[in-house]
Amino acid sequence: MKTLVWVEHDGSAVKDATLAAVTAASKLGEVHLLVAGEGVDGVAKAAAEIAGVGKVHVADNAAFAHNLPENVAPMIAGLMASHDAFVAPATTTGKNIAPRVAALLDVMQISDILSVEGDKSFTRPIYAGNAIATVESSDAKLVLTVRGTAFEKAAASGGSGAVEAVDGGSDAGISSFVGAEIAKSERPELTSAKVIVSGGRALGSSEKYEEVIVPLADKLGAALGASRAAVDAGYVPNDYQVGQTGKIVAPEVYFAIGISGAIQHLAGMKDSKTIVAINKDEDAPIFQVADLGLVADLFTAVPELTSKI
Repeated sequence: MKTLVWVEHDGSAVKDATLAAVTAASKLGEVHLLVAGEGVDGVAKAAAEIAGVGKVHVADNAAFAHNLPENVAPMIAGLMASHDAFVAPATTTGKNIAPRVAALLDVMQISDILSVEGDKSFTRPIYAGNAIATVESSDAKLVLTVRGTAFEKAAASGGSGAVEAVDGGSDAGISSFVGAEIAKSERPELTSAKVIVSGGRALGSSEKYEEVIVPLADKLGAALGASRAAVDAGYVPNDYQVGQTGKIVAPEVYFAIGISGAIQHLAGMKDSKTIVAINKDEDAPIFQVADLGLVADLFTAVPELTSKI
């Protein structure tokens, strides 16, 4: 089976989500990568070095400069004539492209897979991760998105994939890139950080978030996260949100501070290696998944913890 993997990149480097997708694809058979964009020779070379990759298809075209799905999906559908499966990371971009590819191929997409059980059999979460479904496809072609936290990352070096240019791209003319406001931070990216400090609605304000959560994260060199309630209340930006409707994370250590542990939040972080919860409500659901729990007033306990690190 030949599998085509969408390479998530920022124009200069391959993102970690791609490495997990490569691991998932390798369980299906031969792995080919697709690098689309404009001026992406550097990305293609880096992709060719990923362990286990047989070939890298490079679609270098101005129409793909910003990976507009309306332009990219038809090109991918064309490449699927010589591939059996299309795999994309379950990121914002991957989730934008994969359904369009599935529609063009007239097949069912299998989303957010957690494991590969057979050539066409996979597991995926349902009911916010409270149940795991095993699904089997009867379609001739597979379209899959991969939950990055469920698979080990493939080695970024050691491979020697052949790089091959592909044609077949043009501007569909039905969408255009207007602009992007990219948040820049010295902190690790939330989805790849080893330590995450998250705050919840109990903080009460954005000022308290800055006062209580940020110093602890600074001491630990951690990424900042938040519950949906904290985001909805305007304490922090949307890209901090962890949970079913936010980002799925699985760091080495996850601090849940002032977070009650609603099922939607747990769906996004319960695979963390060690979960530390601080909450004054001893009956908070977060303590059911926490490895270490502290029943205390966060406004006293967190500054004290920060001072002793």
